[in-house]
Amino acid sequence: MKSLELLIEKIILSSRWILVVFYLGLVAALAVYALSFGYKFLKIAQNVFVYEDFEMILAMLALIDAALVASLIVMVMISGYENFVSRFDEADDQVSFLGKLDSGSLKIKVASSIVAISSIHLLQVFLNANHYTDSKLMWLTLIHLAFVVSAVMLGYLEVMMNGKKKTGDADKI
Repeated sequence: MKSLELLIEKIILSSRWILVVFYLGLVAALAVYALSFGYKFLKIAQNVFVYEDFEMILAMLALIDAALVASLIVMVMISGYENFVSRFDEADDQVSFLGKLDSGSLKIKVASSIVAISSIHLLQVFLNANHYTDSKLMWLTLIHLAFVVSAVMLGYLEVMMNGKKKTGDADKI
């Protein structure tokens, strides 16, 4: 019976390596997104002298938005792999944040990135407000506010959890 239990535990623990398929898929998605970014950049570069100021601002916001999304993908890939699959052995000297993102801080960073991406998108919408109905503007603003409230709540919960951990550690002494 004990050997069956050990076998099941070994299978469950080894199943974390299946996550590698998802992380490699994110690497491929990031490469495709980089090509899309390059295409957008070339399109902007060709029209740089044709764009009005507000059009150039919108184009730059689109590039910033793409960079934030790409950073979010990298953050999820690296911290997810590090937290759930295996530690990076040789990269500790190259990337200072490795090993510092636990699941709680990752959630906060992801939520913050989503809020930043949503903010840029909302700014783009407001710069083109004449193309949107009042109802659409209201819903986009409410959705953005929901992201903001969610990020604040995640941050608050993380502070509460860290406070409990510190209190629990002090009780052990």
